[in-house]
Amino acid sequence: MARVRYIGPVPVTVPELGGRTIHPDEIAEVPDDRYDGYVCQSTTWEAVEEPKDEPPAPKKSPALKTVSTTKEA
Repeated sequence: MARVRYIGPVPVTVPELGGRTIHPDEIAEVPDDRYDGYVCQSTTWEAVEEPKDEPPAPKKSPALKTVSTTKEA
């Protein structure tokens, strides 16, 4: 989760954060995919900690079947 600081003058209720009330100068954790939506409001929010660039999980290869090369009589 990314973190932003609320720099507005009065407390606000943020529905996206579960209806939580955020007070002036308070730091809030926001979903990484919504970070830009907060920091683009530069008169209300400022960046504290940007989303972390996590590498994608490695792909799992399917299990290989063993094929017998000998003939049964």
